[in-house]
Amino acid sequence: MSNFENLVHVLKKTLTLRHLSSSWDHLARDSQKEPLGDWKIWLILAGRGFGKTRTGAETIRKWVIEKGYKRVCLLGNTLQDVQKVMVEGVSGLYTICRPNDGAHYRCHQKKIVWSNHAQADFFSATSYYQLRGPQFDSAWIDELGKFAHPEEAFHQLMFGLRLGKDPKVIITTTPRPCAFLHKLLKRPDVVLTRGSTFENAQNLSCSYIQDLKNTYEGTRLGAQEIYGALVEQDERALWRSQDIAYCSVLPSLERCFVAIDPAVTYHESSGESGIIVVGKDAQGFGYVLQDYSGIFSPSKMITVAMQAVQAHNAYAIIAEVNNGGDFIQELLHVTYPNQRFIPVRATKSKYSRAQPIAALYEQKRIYHAHCFPILEEQMMRYTPEDKISPDRLDALVWGLHFLFYAPQSETRTPRIWGI
Repeated sequence: MSNFENLVHVLKKTLTLRHLSSSWDHLARDSQKEPLGDWKIWLILAGRGFGKTRTGAETIRKWVIEKGYKRVCLLGNTLQDVQKVMVEGVSGLYTICRPNDGAHYRCHQKKIVWSNHAQADFFSATSYYQLRGPQFDSAWIDELGKFAHPEEAFHQLMFGLRLGKDPKVIITTTPRPCAFLHKLLKRPDVVLTRGSTFENAQNLSCSYIQDLKNTYEGTRLGAQEIYGALVEQDERALWRSQDIAYCSVLPSLERCFVAIDPAVTYHESSGESGIIVVGKDAQGFGYVLQDYSGIFSPSKMITVAMQAVQAHNAYAIIAEVNNGGDFIQELLHVTYPNQRFIPVRATKSKYSRAQPIAALYEQKRIYHAHCFPILEEQMMRYTPEDKISPDRLDALVWGLHFLFYAPQSETRTPRIWGI
């Protein structure tokens, strides 16, 4: 790197650092902070403009400067992507390094070295075979969804991730159609962070945000590029991406329900409790209004469900009471005795219940109020072979099945303990 190039980079860093706080922990949103717990791979699936590059760069800097990591792999789609985005970009690793970090950018050697003897080497996914041989204790993979051979590149990197006591990887990507991303989501050592473009709106142009809303809100491309949804699907799946329609304005609804598919345990590895709000208008069209799902204690789940009831003026709570779900009745009885409650019990397989709901979507009789990335991914991944359906999907199916297929007598006889 020539003296002139060095001067340009120093000036660029000086100007940029005026806009950057010295404390990333102070600036970062919660979704940009390194997760707690035992994990090996931090996968960030987020829309454009979320701040993925800054998050990746700041995480690598922290590992090198504060945690003692010494051998870093920077893997991008091409070497130009690594240099121009991951390293030299406005939020790139070299750009965000502080003056006292001792970072030196050796452009022609394709590496950054630090005065503490750490170094980050650049690699291209288009030449992933070059990952044979080198060893690392940490890595940052950017835009994995763009890679022509993502699985091959990933595995070659992982074979070399064998240094140190706790080797880690951060992956930042907009989730373009990529079957390998689905495989990653199933790994037990992966911790997932999701995010949308709008989370970072204060740092983006107002006209850019408005253009996104006007042009892409409510589209599958928008679901992918703004909300970070994985829109690729299994050919055997009941739902197709083109079957999911959105409405910009909700009509008056004749009936609205909060549907719950409860998790029967509550600990770190527990599943989610699905909490979905659904409604139906006078013309017979169904609407998915909101997704409140999450990992909750039993009492917190009831509280969230009641907040959903109040927010949407829902008529009743519907909940599956198979497999220990009877505790919902007991909790509601004690804490909210005046709340209408309708217990439902499975007499058919999950797939049999889901089929007619998927048919309603195909007939364009169901609309989503906006994009629900996690729910919609679950819908497009669910196949006849899956014996266990995800909790959000289960809650959706219970709610819509009750709205469209329950006998009229059942919809008018909810249980109300306090009346």
